[in-house]
Amino acid sequence: MNKKLLIRDLTLRDGQQSAFATRMNQSQVDRVLPYYKEANFYAMEVWGGAVPDSVMRYLGENPWERLEKIKAVVGNVSKLTALSRGRNLFGYAPYPDEIIDGFFKNAVASGLDIMRIFDALNDVDNIKASVKYIKKYGGMADCAVCYTVDPKYDDEPQEEKKGGFLSGLFGKKHEQPKPKHQPVFTDAYFLGKAKEMLALGADMISIKDMSGLIPPTRVNALVKLFKQNLNVPIDFHTHCTPGYGLGSVLAAIVAGVDVVDTVIWNFAGGPAAPAIELIYIFCKKLGIELDVNMEAVAKINELLYGIRKELDAVDAVKQFPKPFNPLTDTLPADIDREFDNAIEAAKRNDEGALLKACHAIEAYFNFPKPNELVKNAEIPGGMYTNMVAQLKQFNSLDILEEAMKLIPSVRLDAGLPPLVTPTSQIVGAQAVNSAINIKNGRAKYTNPSNQFMALVKGEYGKTPVPVDPAFRLQIAGVSEEIPFDTGKHKMQDNPLLPEYGNLPLAKDEKEVLLLELFPTVATGFLRKKREEEFKAMQQKEEVAVSEPVQQQAEVEQKPKEEPIVGNLVECPIPGTVLEVYVKPGDKVSKGQNLLILEAMKMENDITSNFSGTVHRVFVKAGDVVREGVSMVEIVS
Repeated sequence: MNKKLLIRDLTLRDGQQSAFATRMNQSQVDRVLPYYKEANFYAMEVWGGAVPDSVMRYLGENPWERLEKIKAVVGNVSKLTALSRGRNLFGYAPYPDEIIDGFFKNAVASGLDIMRIFDALNDVDNIKASVKYIKKYGGMADCAVCYTVDPKYDDEPQEEKKGGFLSGLFGKKHEQPKPKHQPVFTDAYFLGKAKEMLALGADMISIKDMSGLIPPTRVNALVKLFKQNLNVPIDFHTHCTPGYGLGSVLAAIVAGVDVVDTVIWNFAGGPAAPAIELIYIFCKKLGIELDVNMEAVAKINELLYGIRKELDAVDAVKQFPKPFNPLTDTLPADIDREFDNAIEAAKRNDEGALLKACHAIEAYFNFPKPNELVKNAEIPGGMYTNMVAQLKQFNSLDILEEAMKLIPSVRLDAGLPPLVTPTSQIVGAQAVNSAINIKNGRAKYTNPSNQFMALVKGEYGKTPVPVDPAFRLQIAGVSEEIPFDTGKHKMQDNPLLPEYGNLPLAKDEKEVLLLELFPTVATGFLRKKREEEFKAMQQKEEVAVSEPVQQQAEVEQKPKEEPIVGNLVECPIPGTVLEVYVKPGDKVSKGQNLLILEAMKMENDITSNFSGTVHRVFVKAGDVVREGVSMVEIVS
């Protein structure tokens, strides 16, 4: 193993995104930055992912300023890193090179040092442009191999069988099903992807375990394989959700990984990555240097405790870990022994003993227990949440088990995409649709979603296994794979705003990029900015302290002007209305699409549960809506 370990701190991006829906505002970030300057992390992940979207959508803040303000304080003490989806950057549609070029030019100029680049299909062609342009402007390309597993097929209803991927998940037993194909996601597969990325010019390779599904023995093997075959630093990224996180990070360290991703104590564990304080104890016992100022980390952690209380409304866990400072607090003898047990187990690659010790450590410190559902189903937690929300919309939670059973076959039909946003949500949504179709006597793929059709058609890139041409013809109307044509990309409109003195909606290149990457959210954000600037120019009144964007845009659950007389179509999951297809007076039938709702970067068709006439529409494009909010009223 290495004698020195580098730490990428995720607290200000992935940490707060995993546990607090990316709601840290700039003042909260500013509070901890002076201590981050002292902490001396190798790198700090502070941007990308959901940050640019969320700071505009919910906080009314400029994402470019978020990055610039962090850089101004931290300087070059730690490398600032971000996360992007290759050619898609932060969304679904692939962007042409000129957009990717402009994005990286401005990102590096604003303070970005490293971009972690991944593709949801592990299609290396989709990351080429991002690698090219981050390096063009002097940044580092951290190319991520997305970890996933081969599905376990269990399509047929079975009873009183043992084992299987749904064993214990819903109270029924299933036998271990036989695979329908040779394993795809082998160690050789992941190494092959990493070598392709290295050939593009990757400065670092990350093993990106988005769902926390990689067990210690597997990461031990992968890290050793990567270290033997790749001549760049290897980073390991995981989450604690299913209970592997801490043990797998220790296994990676023992195997010789160069960088691990951690989160500071009060934001760590559960849906986030392991706590650096626990990794510090392991490294101290192993004789590994961290080169992190743990006194500064302790000061950050004190502030994070108060910030987490301020974020209580969006706290996904609501379970604080027991206060602990490894520099000043003494471990009880039995817990100290568990650290030693974990190290010895990791060295002999004894996964059971390693996880037992790590779970005892986490339980003592009151970190969340492993999520057995995610562990057994081997799907991301967010994918499961989206499926439940979709079934609630159709009043069909009773078929959740059948929808879960369909995931492996839907995934195989679509070319075995890894389960990472957006492919995880596309596959999950289609499994739900297919389960409902089958329940109602329809064909499995009746009315496939637009995203599923695009995936099968080839618009997201090359899938790990080829899609059957006959199936592609059935779903997308073409037999041959047809990639997305970025040459057809049309720039977003940037109109003049006569109501605000003919100011343009986007006034500079960075704002134009916001419009390109986040059309709906950025339009609302920039209109508000122009309104404030216009009022300031006219000196008619002081700029009012604006309420959070979400509060201004949210729709009340029920209209006050008249009582409800028809059936209500309600929002199944929090999101943003992208487009409304109906208006009062329109005749609609059951199952008809009423509007498009964007939730968790997924476009969801909201359909009618009723036939009748649209009486009222309570939402419009751009509205941010909560779960349960009334959207359309339909009278019989």
